Amino acid sequence: MRRVSFLFLTLALALGTTAHAQEFIELAADESLPFEFVAADDFESEDPFAEEFVTEEAEAEEAFNPGSTIIGHVSDAHSWHMFDYYSKDGKEHAVAIPLPIILINDGHLDIFMSSKFHHGHADYKGYRLVGGGLEKEEIVCVDENGELLLDEAGNTVKPIDLSITKVPAAIMIIVVMLIVIVMIAKNGYKKRENQAPKGLQSLVELLVVFVRDDIVRPMIGEKHYEKYLPYMLTLFFFIFFSNCMGLIPFFPAGANVTGNIAITATLALITFFITNISGNKHYWVDIFNTPGVPAWLKIFPLMPIVELVGVFTKPIVLMIRLFANMTAGHIVILGFVVLIFIFSNTISMGVGAGVSVISVVFSVFISVLECLVAYIQAFVFTMLSSLYIGMAVHEPHHAEA
Repeated sequence: MRRVSFLFLTLALALGTTAHAQEFIELAADESLPFEFVAADDFESEDPFAEEFVTEEAEAEEAFNPGSTIIGHVSDAHSWHMFDYYSKDGKEHAVAIPLPIILINDGHLDIFMSSKFHHGHADYKGYRLVGGGLEKEEIVCVDENGELLLDEAGNTVKPIDLSITKVPAAIMIIVVMLIVIVMIAKNGYKKRENQAPKGLQSLVELLVVFVRDDIVRPMIGEKHYEKYLPYMLTLFFFIFFSNCMGLIPFFPAGANVTGNIAITATLALITFFITNISGNKHYWVDIFNTPGVPAWLKIFPLMPIVELVGVFTKPIVLMIRLFANMTAGHIVILGFVVLIFIFSNTISMGVGAGVSVISVVFSVFISVLECLVAYIQAFVFTMLSSLYIGMAVHEPHHAEA
C-alpha cells in the first residue's frame, strides 16, 4: 500500500508539470536567474473562494457559439468555472474558483490569483489573459497603454507560464482522493485482520485482485509480475478515477484530465521507458533478428525497420486511444446539450424546449455509456502496458530451462 501511495504522489508530480513542459525547458535556459520575488500580498484576491465578472450588455446579447462552448468545456483553463447567472439588470455574471498564476518574465517571478484578470476582462501587472473557447487560453505581455508587446520578429511576447491550471489542480485532487481511499482500505485490513472485507475495502480489494490476476499476472508472467504490479495498480486507478471524475459536471470533478493530450502522452512515455529499460537481450535481439522471418527480409532490412518503428508507435497508440475516446465522449454529450440552445436561438424557445427532451435523453444515455468507457479505457491502457512490458521481459522456454 505504501508503494502504491508513493507512486500516486510521483505520478501527480509528473502529470502536474506536463502541461508546462516547454516553459520548464525555457526556464532551464534562462541565464538571468535567480529570480526577483514579488511581495506576498500578490497572493490575495478580492474573493478567496470565487471570482466574479460582469460583462457589457452587448456581450450578453452576443450570438451563441456552440463550437466555442464545447471546446471551452473540454480544454484547460486558468480558473475553474462553476456557473453563470443573470442579475436583475440583465447583466451576465460568471462564478469561478480562482487558481494560482505563476509567471516568469525577464527573470522576475510573479505569483497571483487568476481572479486578478476578471475572466480576461482586465490586465494585471503587465499581463493579459487571452483566448478561450476555440482558441488556446494563454497569458501575454502588455504595456502601460494596454498594447500587446512584440519581440524583434513581430511575435507577441509571452511569459513562461508555470500556473496551476484546471487540469493540474484536478490531478492533485484525484491523487489525494486515491491516497485517502488506499489508506482507508489499508487501515481496514489492520482492524479486520483475517476477516472478510467490508465497505470501501471490498471495492478496493475487488479492483486490486482483478488487476493482479486478470491483467498483470497473465501478461507479464508469474516470474516478473510482482515487480511491476504497483505501477500497474497506480495506472489503472488513476485513469479510472480521472475518467469517472470527468463525467461529473461540478466541482471538484468536471475536469477533462484524460482528455488532455499532454497527460496521456506522459502516461504513455512512462510505460515506454519502463518497457525499454526493462527489456532483456532476447527482446532487443528479436527486434533486429525477428524469428520466423525469411532471411531476405532481414537483410533488406524490412522487418528490423518495422519492428524498430513499432517500439515508438506503441506509446503513440496508447496516448491517442485514451485521449481520443475520452474527448469524443465529452464532445458528444455537450453536442446534445448545445442543440437545445441552437434551436432556441435559431427557431423559437418552444422548439428548443421540445428538442430538450430528446437532448436530455440522449445525453443521459451517452453519459451511462461513458461510465462503461471510463472503465474500459483504464482496463485497455493497463492491459497494453502490461503486454508491452511482458514482451520485453519474457524469456524463451529454453532460456528458462
